[in-house]
Amino acid sequence: FLQMKFDKEGNTTYLEKKKTELYQELGLQARDLRFQHVMSIATRNNRIIMRMGFLKAVITPEFLLILDYRNLNLEHWLLNELSSQLAGEGQLVTYSLPFEFRAIEAILQYWISKLQGRLNTLQPQILETLEALVDPKLLSVDRSKLHIILQNGKSLSELETDVKVFKETILEILDEEEVIEELCLSKWTDPQVFEESSSGIDHAEEMELLLESYYRQAEDLLNEARELRVLIDDSESIVFINLDSHRNVMMRLNLQLTMGTFSVSLFGLIGVAFGMNLESSLEEDPRIFWLVTGIMFLGSGLIWRRLLSFLGRHLDPPLPPHVPAVWKKSQPAAGRVEIKTSLKGETFGLSRSTLTNQ
Repeated sequence: FLQMKFDKEGNTTYLEKKKTELYQELGLQARDLRFQHVMSIATRNNRIIMRMGFLKAVITPEFLLILDYRNLNLEHWLLNELSSQLAGEGQLVTYSLPFEFRAIEAILQYWISKLQGRLNTLQPQILETLEALVDPKLLSVDRSKLHIILQNGKSLSELETDVKVFKETILEILDEEEVIEELCLSKWTDPQVFEESSSGIDHAEEMELLLESYYRQAEDLLNEARELRVLIDDSESIVFINLDSHRNVMMRLNLQLTMGTFSVSLFGLIGVAFGMNLESSLEEDPRIFWLVTGIMFLGSGLIWRRLLSFLGRHLDPPLPPHVPAVWKKSQPAAGRVEIKTSLKGETFGLSRSTLTNQ
């Protein structure tokens, strides 16, 4: 498979070797170069094996080897950023330290920036969609917005998982002092670096500080993702509350119309009685029509009004109890405290004046 090799000066060499030849040349085992999309940082035979998802690298005191980088969209970072960072021209804080420090920091920086980029892409989309969903003026929820927030929520969950795995990987190394010592490759191969470590520059401590800095960045990134998750959950609750409110309004309106229909139907029986083909002396009087019609409308209106008042008493939430008595009782007590305080002040003033006169 294809490899890209970087030396200490950032020079790039393209290689293509078989897997068996490569792990024999590096002194590794076959399982060390197994292509698994996992996240781990391990050492073997003075070699650092880093797996960051799809990114796989082998670090030695002399060079950095990126394995099988094709079809991973890594060419831009490898050619434009990584080579300059290893040569000391990038934004790294480990220029004065051995080569493996720069290689580890460059890979960790790339991965944390990639996670940050994913969050920066999701955050405005989520906030814009949530703002449109929680609008109380909307009587219905846009299904397309719900589909978008569902996809963004799924992407946010995947991001949280990746950040947690990255954070746990670094934490496992920080808990093992021996592993931190093994990550300092040049300390055991370069006599000058060993003398610097013995004279006061603790490379293991520098490695620990480097890992802790990226651990804190991952923790901050995870907190931002959790805040977005909380916003999604809160907005979901607000959407349900708005829908329940509109549903209650429609149900109340339906109940009011049903009561009105019942009232009209109840007094409409009078019109039904007069509509039968029966003769009486009432239909001869021209004023009876208007009288019966008025009674029907007036009775229906009164019954409907009565039913609406009954509905309001039983459906409206009760008012909180009013407790003015507590405040009234507390006023005299406060007055007594003020009076006692003033009396004490007057007595203290009189005693001071008496002492002064004496």
